[in-house]
Amino acid sequence: MHIGTHSWRLVPLDRLRYQRDNKFTNIMKLLLIILVALTSILQCVAHPVFHMDEEEANDSLLNTLLTASSGGLIFGFASLDCSDDGQDWTAGPASELSSWSSVTYGNGLFVAVADFGTNRVMTSPNGINWTSRTAAENNFWRSVTFANGIFVSVTDSGTNRVMTSTDGINWTPRTAAQANNWSALTYGGGLFVAVATFGTNRIMTSADGINWSPGSGGGSNNWRGVTYGNGTYVAVANVGSAYVMTSTNGSSWTARSAPSSSWRSVTYGNGLFVAVADSGANRVMTSPDGINWTVRTPAEVNGWLSVYFSNGLFVALAQDGVNRVMTSTDGINWVAQAAPEANTWRSAVFANGLFVAVAGDGTNRVMTSVCD
Repeated sequence: MHIGTHSWRLVPLDRLRYQRDNKFTNIMKLLLIILVALTSILQCVAHPVFHMDEEEANDSLLNTLLTASSGGLIFGFASLDCSDDGQDWTAGPASELSSWSSVTYGNGLFVAVADFGTNRVMTSPNGINWTSRTAAENNFWRSVTFANGIFVSVTDSGTNRVMTSTDGINWTPRTAAQANNWSALTYGGGLFVAVATFGTNRIMTSADGINWSPGSGGGSNNWRGVTYGNGTYVAVANVGSAYVMTSTNGSSWTARSAPSSSWRSVTYGNGLFVAVADSGANRVMTSPDGINWTVRTPAEVNGWLSVYFSNGLFVALAQDGVNRVMTSTDGINWVAQAAPEANTWRSAVFANGLFVAVAGDGTNRVMTSVCD
């Protein structure tokens, strides 16, 4: 049996030969292996590898490996942890010079959407080589995510303000709940949830990504980011009276007080909601519940547009500044990282051991960082 580059010899348990004096010890080892394996499975179920939002791929990839030999049991437990990565980024070309706004991963494919350009969708099997695709309509596509076998994207313009695809290549226009300026999208708790910067009801939900219903309680804020974690949906705004709203069902929302700033993105990881801002005195804030928020110090006072969590690492991207990437293992203490090019970096995702980010401008509008 081959796993990665390693060869493993699997020996049925009934063929294992226990020496009398080691019998008790080996039985205890076996019980420990079963316990840890079950714990790993439960972790994977509770925290899927790909959590679909701006912060798409939200927890550790766990691999439990078992083997046996005549000398006894050998147990290996490997967790793909990127907590010390996100430091070295490599620039690469997009399929074309569109204004790429959001990127996600699903069905073996990275998929990015754009809010300006000739072809406003591109796909890649590896995050490096990209192919242009035709969007359902030439709208300003702002956000894309993947869940339940379907890619979903929302826009703030056009007749049909939602489009869906099962393969990331062929897209179908869909009708939004209302013709609002939809800006961000997430998936969690069995629902796709989108928020808007303008319109009457600035929230809409869908169980399948195709049929949408309006939500309530969004008020007149310019909602820029939305995520899901620990049974709670959280949205942040860059303009409005209350800069945060929360919901337990995705439909009815409650305004929450938060530090004043131009909040642009929010994610969830390691038991913490983390939001970033593109201007103002406060540019990072955290909350354990989405209700009570604490201001944190960013690595640099840049215009942070996006924050994303995966595999033990928060990654934030900026539109300006010297170092346009910052990383954190806890969401509280941040470290500046250099982007390979001074682009407007807008969105990131993690899959297959690789962070992939896209930009709205610049020569090379994709950058990647290997998790090793």
